[in-house]
Amino acid sequence: MNDWAVIFLGVIAVATLATAIVQVGVLVAASRLARRIETLVDRVEQETKPIFGHLNAIGRDASRAASLATAQMERVDHLMAVLAERLDVLLRTVQESVAAPARNSAAIVAGFRAAMRVVREFRAHRSRASEDEEAMFI
Repeated sequence: MNDWAVIFLGVIAVATLATAIVQVGVLVAASRLARRIETLVDRVEQETKPIFGHLNAIGRDASRAASLATAQMERVDHLMAVLAERLDVLLRTVQESVAAPARNSAAIVAGFRAAMRVVREFRAHRSRASEDEEAMFI
């Protein structure tokens, strides 16, 4: 072998050794990073577990409140329907109790007017008859 071949072979060996050392360093760093990430994930899980428990409780409470509100709204709707029906009956009763006497009063007033008209016509007829008699008398 010649001298250049030995030098190049030495350079290749040193480069391979440097690459191996770098790869081992990268593996050690990746291992440390993986342990740190695992520790971080465990810590995050421990910290968020109570939060998710509280969120579940809040969700259950919100669901219960919504169902209670729905039941209350159904009760209010039923109450309003009953109230509207009773109010309608009340108004019909009031209208009938006021309208019947008003019709009777209107009939009485109409009768009174007719009687007054007859009396006026009778007076007018009598005064015309007396005027005609006076005109004949003169």
